[in-house]
Amino acid sequence: MAEEGGPAIELRQRKKPKSSENKESAKEEKINDTPVTERLPKHVLFQRFAKIFIGCLAAVTSGMMYALYLSAYHERKFWFSNRQELEREITFQGDSAIYYSYYKDMLKAPSFGRGVYELTHNNKTVSLRTINAVQQMSLYPELIASVLYQATGSNEIIEPVYFYIGIVFGLQGIYVSALFVTSWLMSGTWLAGMLTVAWFIINRVDTTRIEYSIPLRENWALPYFACQIAALTGYLKSNLNTYGERFCYLLMSASTYMFMMMWEYSHYLLFLQAISLFLLDNFSLEQSDKIHEVYKIYIFSLFLGYLLQFENSALLVSPLLSLIVVLMLVKCLQPNVKKRTFVAKIMKVINFHLVCTLTVTLNIIMKVFVPHNENEHMLKFLEVKLGLNMTKNFTMNWLLCQESLQAPSQEFFLRLTQSSLLPFYILVLIICFLSMVQVIFRRFNGESLEETVTLEDGRIGERPEVIYHVIHTIFFGSLAMIIEGLKYLWTPYVCMLAAFGVCSPELWTTLFKWLRLRTVHPVLLALILSMAVPTIIGVSLWKEFFPRLMTELTELQEFYDPDTVELMTWIKRQAPVAAVFAGSPQLMGVIKLCTGWMVTSLPLYNDDDLLKRNENIYQIYSKRSAEDIYKILTSYKANYLIVEDAICNEVGTRRGCRVKDLLDIANGHVVCEEGDKLTYSKYGRFCHEVKINYSPYVNYFTRVYWNRSYFVYKINTVISFQS
Repeated sequence: MAEEGGPAIELRQRKKPKSSENKESAKEEKINDTPVTERLPKHVLFQRFAKIFIGCLAAVTSGMMYALYLSAYHERKFWFSNRQELEREITFQGDSAIYYSYYKDMLKAPSFGRGVYELTHNNKTVSLRTINAVQQMSLYPELIASVLYQATGSNEIIEPVYFYIGIVFGLQGIYVSALFVTSWLMSGTWLAGMLTVAWFIINRVDTTRIEYSIPLRENWALPYFACQIAALTGYLKSNLNTYGERFCYLLMSASTYMFMMMWEYSHYLLFLQAISLFLLDNFSLEQSDKIHEVYKIYIFSLFLGYLLQFENSALLVSPLLSLIVVLMLVKCLQPNVKKRTFVAKIMKVINFHLVCTLTVTLNIIMKVFVPHNENEHMLKFLEVKLGLNMTKNFTMNWLLCQESLQAPSQEFFLRLTQSSLLPFYILVLIICFLSMVQVIFRRFNGESLEETVTLEDGRIGERPEVIYHVIHTIFFGSLAMIIEGLKYLWTPYVCMLAAFGVCSPELWTTLFKWLRLRTVHPVLLALILSMAVPTIIGVSLWKEFFPRLMTELTELQEFYDPDTVELMTWIKRQAPVAAVFAGSPQLMGVIKLCTGWMVTSLPLYNDDDLLKRNENIYQIYSKRSAEDIYKILTSYKANYLIVEDAICNEVGTRRGCRVKDLLDIANGHVVCEEGDKLTYSKYGRFCHEVKINYSPYVNYFTRVYWNRSYFVYKINTVISFQS
């Protein structure tokens, strides 16, 4: 009866027009639960609108100006508009030439579908191999660029090469704008964004590789990563409204997926980002639900990327997937424990250990059961780089000798110091890190954190977005200290974090609270310094570096390489269409772009077979017999061999890192370590001996063309070997 009467009583109560007490109490609860939205005065609304408008205008203008600067600098550097198409294409070196060559192939295809099919079943690039070039080389940027070029009718207005590099320069403008917005969101003033852009451009030698190699995958991908970080920064802010939160979430979803599609190594960077978010979540800083929404974005992007990247198994065995699966599983199994108790602290420690252990275990299991070609040579390289292993392998030692894979040079830190970036970055990082540690200790000691932190509190370490960026920059900075090439991931966010710090009154207040200033009110002094310091920095940067930037745009440079132009012209006129060329991988990339002829190797280092081919072809610069070289070349169906004088007589690099030195070490022709015996080769260096034109070299190779830099030999087809 009680169960039957309950609903009836409720219905009767709803019918009563009275019960003013209930209504009043409900109204009071509603008022207490939901914030009162008072209409702000018009002048306050106008100020906010003006601030946002000016900031957005400054961000867009900064990006556009940087893109135009890159275009003008590129024109001055290569004298691009006054060159023939062949000379323009030669400016694309190494792997950049390969990427651009496939863009050209897509434009030549009769239809988009046919072009994609030819790239996914490509047998016209590398001899004896059919490759899925789209998957193996991440050619999605070229697919998108070719579609845009034809769909927008740009083929009637602009040349393909200008459209291609224009897109990349435009993305770099978006990159700068995203850094601007990130610094603006964190500091609350667009002055920080302006300072970020200034530092980024002044230190562009260390912030981007766009000047050296335009089509690199990172130049396409990192702008999306910057947009993702800007959206994540806004998403983590505590005072964000519902509409802003949704916008940030959607932008973060789209940019995460695009970033993953543009670059094969993107999931490693997202893995570091996920670790940063996991640590933020583990510190119990009131952002757990938001962080788990970000985890869902990772899962969605990995799943969609796996499907659209031809079932890319590297995404299944990536540490990112293992970590996210474990984090979501632990979240579901985590018991509800009262916060700030001893049991809760113990559970935090257990949770941290469980996530680390299960992530490693799951990743190992995935690699055992999922067939994959994940870059194993990268792991071998890291073993040797960190001193965990020794090797005489040519490829490993060649990679170790690359300047971009060395530890950062003193000049790198000197450049950052001269622009005042490094000192202010260190200051900001120390203050934010110490404040973050202070907050974490307070939290673990059971103290409750305030929901809203005011400027007078001076606790910048309580802001979730600040904690994320501190962890983020420490991770990326640690990698950059090991491998200089990774500085391009770290230095842009050094610019952003330093600019945010010097423009943030909250950071200065935090510092002055620690110093316990008595003479001047900390907040007042912080407000003054947050305007004065960036202004002084900006004026000094303007005086010192702006004239240099203008000088770079006024100086006419010229990319002059007549020997390569002559070689490409000879190949197009004299070599048979079905000919296969062998030589250094860097030169093979240019040949593929400029002539379209098939080659034996490519300047790509994510494929074991290509790495082995590169090592074998490089034997033309070793102390091997003519017969050995002939067997190697004919095994790849090569018809022509190109010997480069610059490699054969290489003297520029430090001894031990020249190609011929590395080959001698790998072949055992020199002493590498103590205890090794010196082995003499009874043959001279092939690249020298073949030029002399004596037997047996003339029996295998016939010189058909030469200039100051290149010697081209036709590989004879009728040879009888007698052993």
